[in-house]
Amino acid sequence: MKHRHQELSVAPGKWTRLTASLLGVVFLIAGCSTPMDARKDAPFQSYAHMADRPTQRPMRSLSSFSDSLMCMDRLFRDAQIPTTLITSKQIPDFSGRVPVATKDMIVTAISQMSRLSNAFRYVDFEVDIARQDTVQNLTTLLLNSNQIQLQRPALYVSGAVSFVDQNVINNRFDVGTSASRLETGYSQNRNATIIGMELHLGDFRTRTLIPGLDSANEVIVGTGGQGLDLAGRISDYGWQFNVGRDYTQGSGAAMRTLIELAMIELAGKWARVPYWQCLTLDQTHPGFQRQLRDWYDEGSTNVHQALVKKSLTSSGYLNAQTRDLPITHPTVRSALAKYQADQGMVVTGELNFATYERALRHYVTLGEDGQFIRVGWLPDSTQPPVPTVHDGQVTAAPLGAPLGADPDPLRLDVQVENLVADKSVFEQGTQIFLSATVSRSAHLYCFMEQSQGGLMRLLPNPINSSSQVSAQQAVRIPDWMVPNPGFVLDAGMPGEESVACFATDSDLMTKLPDSLQGPGLRPVVGMTGMSSVREAFRQAAGTQGFAEQSIRWRVMPRRAPAR
Repeated sequence: MKHRHQELSVAPGKWTRLTASLLGVVFLIAGCSTPMDARKDAPFQSYAHMADRPTQRPMRSLSSFSDSLMCMDRLFRDAQIPTTLITSKQIPDFSGRVPVATKDMIVTAISQMSRLSNAFRYVDFEVDIARQDTVQNLTTLLLNSNQIQLQRPALYVSGAVSFVDQNVINNRFDVGTSASRLETGYSQNRNATIIGMELHLGDFRTRTLIPGLDSANEVIVGTGGQGLDLAGRISDYGWQFNVGRDYTQGSGAAMRTLIELAMIELAGKWARVPYWQCLTLDQTHPGFQRQLRDWYDEGSTNVHQALVKKSLTSSGYLNAQTRDLPITHPTVRSALAKYQADQGMVVTGELNFATYERALRHYVTLGEDGQFIRVGWLPDSTQPPVPTVHDGQVTAAPLGAPLGADPDPLRLDVQVENLVADKSVFEQGTQIFLSATVSRSAHLYCFMEQSQGGLMRLLPNPINSSSQVSAQQAVRIPDWMVPNPGFVLDAGMPGEESVACFATDSDLMTKLPDSLQGPGLRPVVGMTGMSSVREAFRQAAGTQGFAEQSIRWRVMPRRAPAR
């Protein structure tokens, strides 16, 4: 028996009549039907709120120089640079190709360099009417009525995006084949754009740019892509297929690196501190985060958890009793949240790449061959053993150290913030400004011993009742940045006064003697000197210990006014 293959064919005239009939039905439905009822779409629309939410958690904007800014902050603190008021001009981009908030990036960089040192304070005053907002309008009104005063800044930042040279180099490759029923094509392209920025530091009093205090840097951003095209025909039918991969390095992140580098150079030169030490960190290498991401992708979830918990243990966020708990345990999540808050990250309490990168960044260094190596990481099935080289920057116990290794001790830094050369002698009645900073999230208690022997607890107090403080955040005593600080600290009777602060990992208030649990800013009864307070903390802390620092100054009699 023979089978005959039959094909369905339609004459051209019939195709025309069929198309006309279909179009007629479409127009009939569009013209004669009733309007659509939006209420019937309510179930569909109810998903809009969910669909409008982002699927990824926001992340803190970190650049290659984020660690360098923190390094500069420590340099300013160690050099005891006095607080300097600074402002900036608008930083224009005459090319129009880099639409970013350059001025705000400058403000952020200045703020990051002043978290502990309080080296700079930005004067926020806008003269451009088009940019003025409610705060600026209120400021203008109060200035005109002499109700507020603005301090004159000492310095200002000036500059511009000097040039944007697009597609300085361009590499393109195309190849293809063509046949009667198959066509193929492959393309690849790469190009690079150079962005230049020049910033200067000026003396606000004379409106002159300070010679030598300038920064001119360039950065390269690139784009690239590759694509594959396939097209062919099977009998009377055609098909087409294409796939491509592309990347574009944005100008926003590039501008942030230029601005942060420029501000490090300008501030370091002006303050005469060795700023180059903060620019030679391995974390400033452009491939640093990319290498950590590769290791993160290569490792398993168990490896990530073990390494990060090791790092948290080394830095004191976890201890011997909690380091073996699962990553989802509330205690570990709380430790992760504290660490993220102390590092200036978006707090999630979850282990993600951002937390992984911050926790392990000090355990990576450049080897002699210029390649990144892991320092003290635990070897496992997915990671080959690496040399345990010390790079001179790691202060915590290495990640590969035994479980019983001592964690990074809690550190406390108490400073006198008065803008005077000699901070050990004050005239009677002089207001005194202090600050206290802890190396990691902790509980802080500060006491003052007056020249006549009286004791008083400064922190916590009725205005600031919580003893919990964040890491690397200078706690001001009193808080001179607010209009109503709640109390002032004046040099009392002639003699010697002192302030001692104690930092602990857990809240010890309920374990202290009753005399120390009373309201703050009132005389402490039943204690004889700061030594008795120190002994009370020693007994309450037990084996966990505590950090302590005290400062002293002499109070001189008030000088008679000159006639």
